[in-house]
Amino acid sequence: MAQIRKILVANRGEIACRVMRTAQAQGIACVAVYSEPDVAAPHVSMADEAVLIGPGPVGRSYLVAENIIAAAQNTGADAIHPGYGFLSENAEFAKAVEAAGLIFIGPTAEAIDLMGNKAAAKRRMIEAGVPCVPGYEGEDQSDDVLTAEAAKIGYPLMVKAAAGGGGRGMRLVDSQDGLAAALSTARSEAQNAFGSGELILEKAIIEPRHVEIQVFADMHGNTVHLGERDCSVQRRHQKVIEEAPCPVMTDALRADMGKAAVDAAQSINYRGAGTVEFLLDKDGGFYFLEMNTRLQVEHPLTEEVTGLDLVALQIRVAEGAPLGLTQDDVTLTGHALEVRLYAEDPYNQFLPSTGRIDAFQQASGEGVRYDTGIVAGQEISPFYDPMIAKLITYGDSRQTALKRMIAALKETVLFGPRTNRDFLIACLENEDFAKGEFSTAFIAQAFGEAGMQETAPDAPALAVIALRHFLADRQLAENRSLGVPSALLNFTSDPCLRSGYRLEIGDTAYSVQLRAHGHCRYTALIDGTAFELTTQDNEAATRLVVGVDGKAVVSHAVAGNDRLFVMLDGKGLPSTNLLARGASADESGDGTRVLAPLHGKIVEIFVNPGASVTRGDRLVIVEAMKMQHEILAE
Repeated sequence: MAQIRKILVANRGEIACRVMRTAQAQGIACVAVYSEPDVAAPHVSMADEAVLIGPGPVGRSYLVAENIIAAAQNTGADAIHPGYGFLSENAEFAKAVEAAGLIFIGPTAEAIDLMGNKAAAKRRMIEAGVPCVPGYEGEDQSDDVLTAEAAKIGYPLMVKAAAGGGGRGMRLVDSQDGLAAALSTARSEAQNAFGSGELILEKAIIEPRHVEIQVFADMHGNTVHLGERDCSVQRRHQKVIEEAPCPVMTDALRADMGKAAVDAAQSINYRGAGTVEFLLDKDGGFYFLEMNTRLQVEHPLTEEVTGLDLVALQIRVAEGAPLGLTQDDVTLTGHALEVRLYAEDPYNQFLPSTGRIDAFQQASGEGVRYDTGIVAGQEISPFYDPMIAKLITYGDSRQTALKRMIAALKETVLFGPRTNRDFLIACLENEDFAKGEFSTAFIAQAFGEAGMQETAPDAPALAVIALRHFLADRQLAENRSLGVPSALLNFTSDPCLRSGYRLEIGDTAYSVQLRAHGHCRYTALIDGTAFELTTQDNEAATRLVVGVDGKAVVSHAVAGNDRLFVMLDGKGLPSTNLLARGASADESGDGTRVLAPLHGKIVEIFVNPGASVTRGDRLVIVEAMKMQHEILAE
């Protein structure tokens, strides 16, 4: 049996930190690899050693297998843990690692190769008797054949990248009219993301649940499943909220799905951690979707309800030891929820958002866990996946886990690029989600075609925001006042003296006047209406409870550049005092300039100079954070 003393983690961000946390706790040294933009990332400082492997683009850094293997050899690592994403499901990388005399902490290259291609995987699962969705997974990839097969399958159907995952290269097609564009975009996205433009077609199962089974296998013929995770709440086929166990699961259904997952793993002589994903219809029928031959983003859910450390199990199996547990040893206790905090704008079609993290303060409390690789001051670049962190909550019941999740999100201070934090809260507070009545169509049904709509702050909220500006300005004055007490800074002999604010929040400016009345008492005047405000003694604290006409409002505030980042009862409201900054004139335009709403790489242009276009015409495709985004004429 091998003994691993040093692991190189061939990844970045929260998964690199997660792997290192377990490895270092076992006395195993860790080596980080990093690109130039990640030089100050937490996973780099957390490691025992770190090696620069290239510039920002993944094709010149995290996807360069030979550089990663050389880093492992040069630092004396025994093994490489691939994390997820990047090279984690690259069979050639797994082969190269083992050819270099290193241990690959994952399945065999053969298993990765087979299950990494959806077409081949589906054919093998049909042979193994695992229920599969009707579709086409043939080798002929011509548009004519795909169009003919689509007609046989019937609409709606899914176009999927055979080599892909994570929603890349995946499109839902409602009718034949949309098939050609879907094939073109999915093929291009798949080629760029996975190096293969091969596609499969599948009948779209209407409003199913997405339920996956965690499996684990060792090198001694032992294979178990560790229960299920419900990953139905998705956006663009990417998981947003996950939980374990599935709210509608029964013991009999779990046994059937667990057996199918174990059969799938055993049919390919699997080893290590893997996830078999199924679609679960309303009648309890389930269909094989794909198998992920790696650790999943949502693996903490299984850890919370089983009490097992999945990374520790991965290391144990990679060393050649038996799992040390049987199916009868696996019990599920309590309930866990996980949300993915993304740098994206939920009010603008969830476009990825980049920039500096101005503030990131994590909530704490019983049953609250963060997995993250981001700190305040760090830049969110366009080169990588937009996930900032995972927040996991656990409780003895689903209701307890849900309450803890909502509370933790509302106490999570996260400012800088736009994030989906407010959107997550809205999902979790939705009545159908609270009752466990949802499917993969949940987000579309809950928010409609328009998506999440930004609402203007009401007058009481404006009063609190103005007060937080006042307190921030006063704190700055106090810091420059050679120790003059804040009580004196609040003093004025003129009872009519007010501080004026013109607060820009989103695209709108609001006028507020604020008057201090001695210690912790204020009046805000908005459109002729007065609001009486009271505060606690520690007015300089980031978290401050403000009484507004007797009603308590929880506020957080963090200063950043010329903005004040304010959060009220869990809703983020960044604002700028235009009177202090001086409003600048907006650049006018005649509509002939096209501004991309995000940083990225232009991969295709559909128009020529001088061409006439109409509203909605495709102009270019911009690739950012592993996804392709169409820029349309306005």
